[in-house]
Order: sequence, then structure tokens, then C-alpha cells
Amino acid sequence: MRTRKGLCYPMVGAIGAGCSGLKRKRAAADSAPAIAGSRRRLPVDNPDMFDSLPDDLVLTILSKLCATASCPSDFTSVLLTCKRFNGLGLHSLVLQRASSKTFAVRAQNWSDSAHRFLKLCADAGNIEACYTLGMIRFYCQQNRGSGASLMAKAAMNSHAPSLYSLAVIQFNGSGGSKNDKDLRAGVALCARAAFLGHIDALRELGHCLQDGYGVRQNVAEGRRFLVQANARELAAVLSTSTAASLLSWTPHSGNNSGTTQSGAGARSTSAPAGCPLLSDFGCNVPAPEAHAANKFLSEWFAAQGGPQGSGLRLCSHAGCGRSETRKHEFRRCSVCGTVNYCSRACQALDWKLRHKADCAPLERWVDEDGDGVENDGVGEANGDVMAES
Repeated sequence: MRTRKGLCYPMVGAIGAGCSGLKRKRAAADSAPAIAGSRRRLPVDNPDMFDSLPDDLVLTILSKLCATASCPSDFTSVLLTCKRFNGLGLHSLVLQRASSKTFAVRAQNWSDSAHRFLKLCADAGNIEACYTLGMIRFYCQQNRGSGASLMAKAAMNSHAPSLYSLAVIQFNGSGGSKNDKDLRAGVALCARAAFLGHIDALRELGHCLQDGYGVRQNVAEGRRFLVQANARELAAVLSTSTAASLLSWTPHSGNNSGTTQSGAGARSTSAPAGCPLLSDFGCNVPAPEAHAANKFLSEWFAAQGGPQGSGLRLCSHAGCGRSETRKHEFRRCSVCGTVNYCSRACQALDWKLRHKADCAPLERWVDEDGDGVENDGVGEANGDVMAES
């Protein structure tokens, strides 16, 4: 195999001859009388074994390192080692295999160089980089067209988070007007993401079928999808190494959860501490870890003090980070009117994690424009009621 310098791998006999010659040189050097104050020097013609390594072997090593890096510094420190690593480390074959943790830069460390590196990964065909950069451009930099195109590029390669994010954009008409909503397209994208194993997409699809939102109503099929979402959530927790210490079983009894009667319906006053929808079945599990792109959005808007624009709001689910692109884009909780969500999946998760203990029915609540909006329903224990803003 030919290296970058045009050298070839030596034959077996040549290797043996070279080794024996090297031994004779070492023996002659050891037998030579030592001169006081002098330093022993290596032969000038001693080749650098690193330079003799072929490029394809170095690319394989760098690709493996880039795919298993736990943080961006694990890979950038290698690029600073030498000129050859810096050149081969930015090869498309290496960047294509980069994991999401390799370019998971914090929002406070965002810079032009981080943007260029993420764009290099996206141009190399890395679908995780396409999704992350697409989310950043669409929501943070307000570059809607470029961000949606990058997410669509990842979605065409069967990237489930990109499919679900595009579904949320279609449900809300993000980046356009209220008339730009395409509910049927959102349901189709959710169905594709759910088929690929995305839990939030499966949960969203179940709610759409239950409510007849963008698809013909089928309550039984919607409930079946919601049960499947809980089962996949449990399987994801059990697959972790610390599942035994994180998972506990507390069977529900008839008198262990109190309810408070208020208004036209009942509201549960007991909220499981730090557990998502699996608490419906008695399993207390930690909340799923948010994607690196959602973490970046949350940190970005926290540092900016909220979305840029008057009256724009963030999704109230802590693990989402999405912001409105126009006023009153997200839907509110029809009970209290104090929280808003980009999707039904975010509402269902936030209800079990936090909002169940804080939601208080109100007879009337006022929006930002000062117009009173009548409460069209009272939240049930599963938080399934949302109202248009």
C-alpha cells in the first residue's frame, strides 16, 4: 500500500535485514569508547515511523476517535497535536462519523470557529450535525429556510429527531403564518419518526389519533400508541447500566393519591417526583436526557433572556428549548393559562414532571393583548386539555 510520501510497505525479508542492521549499529555504538561530555546521537538516516504510516490507517484511527469522543475537547486536542493530524482530522471520512458529543458545544462557547466546524461536519454528510445546525439556525439565528433545509436533509436519511422536529414545525406553522399549518404533513412525519423508534413522536401520534388532530379520530388506536410509548420509555431506562438503582416500583392504591375538587372537574394534588409518564403504571423513572440540540436551545435563550421579539414565548417543557417564531404560536394549558407547549408530547411530559402540582383551574385568564379568554375546559389528571392562544 502506498503512503502519502510514495513509500511502500517493506517486505518481510527487508524488515528482517533492517532489524539485523539496526542491531549491528547498536552493538557498535555500545562497544565504542565513551567520550566525556559528549552526547550519543541517533543515526541521521533513522526514519520516522509515524511518517511511514499510510494515510488510510491514520484516517481509520481518527474516525474511531471522533465517533467515540465524549466531548469536543477530546477531538480538538488531537487536531492540535501535529500538522498531519490537523489535516487528516478534518477529512470528510472522519467528520462523517463524528458523534453528537463531538460537536456538542455549549451555548456560552458558541463562536464562528464552532459554527464552521459544525458546518464542515454537516457538509461531510453527518446527519447529527445537520440536525443540530438546523435547529440552531432555525430557532436561534432565525434563519428559517437554511435551518429547515438542514433538518430535511437529515430527515431524508431517516433521522428520527429531524422528522419529529419537522412535524412540530408543520403542526405550528413555525416560520410562517397561522395559515401555513399542515396537520396532515405533521401526522405523516410523526408516523415516520415513530416507526424509527422516536418515543415523543409516538406519543404525539397517539394524541393526534385520540383527538382527531390532522387524522381521522381513533381513540382505541391512539391509546394503543400511548401504551407503546410508555413501553419504549421503560425499555430505554432498563437498557442503561444504572437502571437497577434508578428504577423503583410503587404500585398504585385506591387511597394513595388525593384529589381536590375545583370548578367543573377534579384535579390531582399528588405529583410524582421526577418521573415521566411511566408513573401511570407505578414505575418511577428519571426523565429522559434531552438531545444536545435541545440543550443548546435552552442555554441559548436562557443567556439571551428569552426569544428575540415582543410577546414570543418558550415551550414550558424544560427539555425542549423551542421558541415561538410568531406571537401565539404555541398552545396554552386551558386550565391555568400560565404554561404553553409546542406539542402534545411536551405537554404530557411536563404535566407528569412539574405542572401537575402547579396547575390551578381559573375561571378566566387574560392573554398578553389584554383580551380575556374563556376557559374551555378543566385539566384532567393526564393533562390532555390545551387551548389555542
